[in-house]
Amino acid sequence: MFTYKPQDRFSTSFMMAQDGSYYRSNSRANDDEGAHSDSTEGHDEDDEIYEGEYQGIPRNDSVEKADRQVDGVGQSQFRDMTQYEGERRKDQEELAQQYETILQECGHGRFQWTLYFVLGLALMADGVEIFVVGFVLPSAEKDMCLSEPNKGMLGLIVYLGMMVGAFVWGGLADRIGRRQTLLISLSINSVFAFFSSFVQGYSSFLFCRLLSGVGIGGSIPIVFSYYSEFLAQEKRGEHLSWLCMFWMIGGIYAAAMAWAIIPHYGWSFQMGSAYQFHSWRVFVLVCAFPAVAAIAALTTMPESPRFFLENGKHDEAWMILKQVHDTNMRAKGYPERVFSVTTIKTVKQMDELVDMGGEATAWHQRWRIKLTNLFHQVWSNFLTVFNPEYRRITYMMMAVWFSMSFSYYGLTVWFPDMIKYLQKQEYSSRTKVFIKEKVEHVTFNFTLENQIHRNGEYFNNKFLNLKMKSMVFEDSMFEECYFEDITSSNTFFRNCTFISTLFYNTDLFKYRLINSKLINSTFLHNKEGCMLDFSDENNAYMIYFVSFLGTLAVLPGNIVSALLMDKIGRLRMLAGSSVISCVSCFFLSFGNSESAMIALLCLFGGISIASWNALDVLTVELYPSDKRTTAFGFLNALCKLAAVLGISIFQSFVGITKAVPILFASAALAVGSFLALKLPETRGQVLQ
Repeated sequence: MFTYKPQDRFSTSFMMAQDGSYYRSNSRANDDEGAHSDSTEGHDEDDEIYEGEYQGIPRNDSVEKADRQVDGVGQSQFRDMTQYEGERRKDQEELAQQYETILQECGHGRFQWTLYFVLGLALMADGVEIFVVGFVLPSAEKDMCLSEPNKGMLGLIVYLGMMVGAFVWGGLADRIGRRQTLLISLSINSVFAFFSSFVQGYSSFLFCRLLSGVGIGGSIPIVFSYYSEFLAQEKRGEHLSWLCMFWMIGGIYAAAMAWAIIPHYGWSFQMGSAYQFHSWRVFVLVCAFPAVAAIAALTTMPESPRFFLENGKHDEAWMILKQVHDTNMRAKGYPERVFSVTTIKTVKQMDELVDMGGEATAWHQRWRIKLTNLFHQVWSNFLTVFNPEYRRITYMMMAVWFSMSFSYYGLTVWFPDMIKYLQKQEYSSRTKVFIKEKVEHVTFNFTLENQIHRNGEYFNNKFLNLKMKSMVFEDSMFEECYFEDITSSNTFFRNCTFISTLFYNTDLFKYRLINSKLINSTFLHNKEGCMLDFSDENNAYMIYFVSFLGTLAVLPGNIVSALLMDKIGRLRMLAGSSVISCVSCFFLSFGNSESAMIALLCLFGGISIASWNALDVLTVELYPSDKRTTAFGFLNALCKLAAVLGISIFQSFVGITKAVPILFASAALAVGSFLALKLPETRGQVLQ
C-alpha cells in the first residue's frame, strides 16, 4: 500500500487519486502553491505564462531544466536511488554557492539586526530556564516539604526536559521549518512555565518544569541554524557569537529578578491553608516573560528562505530574499536599488505516496498516519547524520560536546555548592552547645538560633511567638511546657520526652520529633504544610549576587570571541579556550574561602564561553541545511545528558574532596581540546 520513489517535478501532479485516498507527505514542489500552471486550458506549452511573473518572481532554474526534459522521460523517473541522491547533492552544492551570492547582494543591515533581537529573546529564554529551578529551590523545598532525593530530581529535571526537546524540535525543524517549530516549542515552554507558577504539589510542579524544559530545548539548535541562514559568509562567525550574548543576558535577568523578588516574602497570598502563592512563584511567572516576548516578535519574521529552497518552494524563498534586500537597502538610503536575482536553484524533492485509507477514514486515523509518517521522516533524516560522509565528524563532535558539557555544567553547579558548604562550615563553627541544663518557669519569646541542647530538663516553660532556626534538642525532657506560634527551620528534637505538653499553632510536626515520646501531650491548630524559612542560613542575597557576577563575567569572553571568531578561526578559538579553561581548573585547589571561589567562578566562566561560541558556530557550518537542526539538536541533547552526569558526579564530592572534581573537569577539557583540533576548519567556507 505504501510506495516510495523519486519524482520529477511534473510527475507529482499525478500522485493523488481522485478519491483523496493518497497523501503526498513530503512534496513541497512549487505546483503545490500554484506557481506553475497553464493560464488557459489547451494553452500551447511553448507560450505558457509563468504565474509568478505577474509578481516579478523569476522562474526557478530547476523547473526550466525539468521543462526541457519532460518529453521522453517515461520510465526514467524510476531511476536508481543512488543516482537520484547524487543529483540532489549536486543541486545542494549549486544552491549553496548561489545562495551565498544572493546573501552578498542582500547585504547585512536592518533585517538581520531585527532578526538578531527576535531570536535573542528565544535564546534569552533558554538561559533563564537553566537558572529558574536553582534560584527557587531553597524556597520551594520548604514550601513543598521536599526530601533530599526530591530536591535533587527537581534540580535535574530541566536538563532532562531540554535533552528531549533538543532532539525532538531539532529533527522537526528540518522537516516543517525553523520558524514554525520554534514558535511551537516556545509556546509549550511558556504555557507550562506559567502553570508551574500556580500548581501546589511537588509532582505537578515537577511535571510542568519537565514540559517547560522540553519546550525550551528547541531554542538553541533552531535559533543558531535559523539565524545562520540569513548571514553571509564573512559575517557568520562574528554575528553568531554576538547572538550568544543573549544567553548571558538571560542568566543576568534571572539573577536580577530572583534578587528583586524572592526575598520579598510579603509578595504572596493564600486561600485558606490549601493554596499558597509565595514570592518565589512570582519569580517563576516573571521568568516566562522572555519566551512570551519571543513568540510575539517571531510572528512578524519570515521563514528561512534556505529552508524553502531546500524543499522546492521557489516563489516563497524569492519573496523573502527580496524582502531582506529591500529592507536593508531602504535602511541604507538606497531605496531605488533593485533585487537583481533572475534565477534561484531549488533542490530535487523526495516524494512519498502514503495510503490514507480514503475519505471514509476517520480524521484521527488520518492524523495518526500523518504523524507516524512525519516521525519516520525525522528518524530517517537523523540516521543520515551517521552516513559515511558525516560519520567521523558526528562522532568527533559528540566527544567534544560531551566533554565540554560534562566539565562546564559539573563545575558551574559545583561552585555554588562549595560556597554553600563553606558557609555551612563557618556557620557551624559558631554553634553554641548546652549540656545538662535545667530550666524552670521561663518564658522564651525571642529567636533561638544555632544551638545544640543535650540532656536538658525543661519544666513549666513557655515558648511563645518565636522562631527556632538550626536548633537541636537531644535526649532532653519537656514537662508541662507550652509551645505557641512557633515557626521553625532546620530544627529537630531527637530522643526527647514530652510530658503534659501543649503545642498550639506551631509547625513542630511529628517528623521534627525524631524517636521522641509523647505522654499526655496535645497538638492544636497545627500550621498546615511546610513553612518557608524567611531567613535562610545561605544568605539569599549572596547566592543571587554570586550567580549575577558569574554570569556577568562571561561578557568579556563573549566580546573577544565575537571579534576574533572570523580572524583566528573556529578551531583555534575552540581548542585555545578549552586549553586555558583546563589550566584554570587547577587554580580551584587554592580556593579555600568564599571570595576566592567566587573569583575562580568568574574566571572559569569568562574563559570557557569562547569555547561554547566556537562550538555553536562550528556545528552550524559542518552540516548541510537539510540536516543542520537535526544534527545540532542531537548534539545539544547529548550536551544535556552530559550535564546531568557531570552535576550528579561533581555534587557527590562536595565537602569530601576537591581533587576528584578538578581532575575530572581538567581531563574532560583536555580531551575536548585535543579532539577539537581534529575537526575540519569551516572559516571562509560557503554554508552548505
